[in-house]
Parts: sequence; structure tokens; C-alpha cells
Amino acid sequence: MTGTETSVAGWLTGRLPDGLFTAAPEVRVDREEITVIGTIDPPDVDDEADASAVRQAEAGRIARFRESTRDQRIEVAREAEHRFDRKVAWGVRCGETSQLFTHLAVPVMTRLRQPQRQVLDTLVAAGVARSRADALSWCVKLVGQHTDSWLDELREAMSKVDEIRDAGPAVD
Repeated sequence: MTGTETSVAGWLTGRLPDGLFTAAPEVRVDREEITVIGTIDPPDVDDEADASAVRQAEAGRIARFRESTRDQRIEVAREAEHRFDRKVAWGVRCGETSQLFTHLAVPVMTRLRQPQRQVLDTLVAAGVARSRADALSWCVKLVGQHTDSWLDELREAMSKVDEIRDAGPAVD
């Protein structure tokens, strides 16, 4: 975790209502958004229920959680948005089902040379994506899936840099 993630996670740990989640939530932070992903208890289902019935029960539990905790989550989000100058998004894990509630889709500007544009155009022409923007998003997701360990190492190294920087003298 970066220094900012640690600060945000620490504040949320103290601020979230007791019993909102079954454990401390996962907190993700970037320049625009804080995403809080908590775990809730799965519903009790019949032992003979098929996978589809279990997923539907979990989806129902998530929907109930979303509605019944809306006011609490809005209050915490407003405080966090004021304190950390970022929007707050919420997500829930219930059994094998995960769902992110309203979260940001931030435009990102990039410059690509013709070979990179051709890759995106091929994905669009093949029906993999509806537009160059969708194709680029698909590529980023694919790279993320295949480089998790490398990205984890990079994030860990960045976290260490943040720790060393925070231990240094304060800059006015």
C-alpha cells in the first residue's frame, strides 16, 4: 500500500460503522477515486441449490446491502471526499459474487503512432470492441491480467519510496 492508501484505509477503518462489513475492507486509491470493497455474509441457501440459485441469492443479498446502507455510505463518502479530495466508490463481495457500485470512468488522453492505432482498429473491426476507446480499455485489462505479479512488485517498490519520503523532513 502507498502512504496515501494507508492513510485512507486507516481513516476508513476508524470511520466506518461497526458491523458494516465482516472484515476490514480492501481500499484502492488513485488520483481521482477511493474504492472501498467490503465483504458481507453470504445468504443461507439450500444445500441442493445449483450454482445459478446461489449466485442469485448472493446478488439479492448485495442489493439489500446496497439499499439498507445507502445513507451510512453516503455520509462516510462525503466526509472522505472532503478530507482526501477524491470521489468514493463502493463495492461488495458476497460469497463468490462481487459487485462495484457507481464508480468513475475517467477519460485518459494518449497519443498513439500508426502501428498502435492499427491494433485498436483491428480490435474494432473484429467486433472485440465498439470503439478505439473500448479497444484501449480492453488492452489495458488484458495487460493487467497478465502482469499482476510485475505490477504488484512495482506497487510494493513505490510504497517503499513513499515510506522513505514520509520519514524525511517535512516540506513547507
